[in-house]
Amino acid sequence: MSLPNFPDELLFTENDGVASITLNRENKLNTMTPDMGRALLDLVPYINANNEIRVVILTGSGEKSFSAGSDVKVLDQYGSNWQLRNRVDYARGIWAIKKPVIAKIRGYCIGGGLEMALMSDIRYAADTAQFGAGEIKLGWHGGAGNTQLLPRILSTGKALEMLLTGDLISASEAKEYGLVEKVLPSAQLDLSVENLARRIADNAPIAAQLAKHLVRVSQSTAVDIGLQYENDTFAYCFTTQDSTEGRKAFVEKRKPVFRGQ
Repeated sequence: MSLPNFPDELLFTENDGVASITLNRENKLNTMTPDMGRALLDLVPYINANNEIRVVILTGSGEKSFSAGSDVKVLDQYGSNWQLRNRVDYARGIWAIKKPVIAKIRGYCIGGGLEMALMSDIRYAADTAQFGAGEIKLGWHGGAGNTQLLPRILSTGKALEMLLTGDLISASEAKEYGLVEKVLPSAQLDLSVENLARRIADNAPIAAQLAKHLVRVSQSTAVDIGLQYENDTFAYCFTTQDSTEGRKAFVEKRKPVFRGQ
């Protein structure tokens, strides 16, 4: 599958198994337009089908904002209310990526930007980052994950506090509440995320994708069913060439070379 075309407001790079998606609308706080949303969705099948890509980093340009969500000034471009309901959902595009996704967050992470971060698998933030579900202040609530994913990550009360006030919380509060995994000085964030991505990319990609899938299954499945499903995919892993390579490398006391096969 060839790399699709996308606007200048969306940057995409690949480097040794690590792909990066950058929301490149810095002067607009990396807010999303319908064109950006469509381009992001077009990228998903390419990422999923490309066996060279093992992990994805999602971030925004500049220091001011990861993303402030949808550009309110262009919301009317979605058309009627029914068309808005059936809009291109950029946050769900992140959810549809089968590879592990790391959100690298600086500045504002609010509204649909928070939803994209929530759709990611791991979240690292600069110590100046701020998080909020501010839609309530404009007359609506989040439409792509805030009401469904915040309560699964935070306590119900803390999620409702964010959703019903629309107030911002700091990076340190986000870490305390479990919204982000790590908070770092901005100057250290890039290297820390790159190191994390490299450690993930070096592991067996089939097992990594299955582990991500199983964690999602655990969030909506009875434990007994999840345990059986986990055992099934565990057994499947032993049919792969990567499993054979892993055992061989262990015996030979060397680093395994996984090929996603």
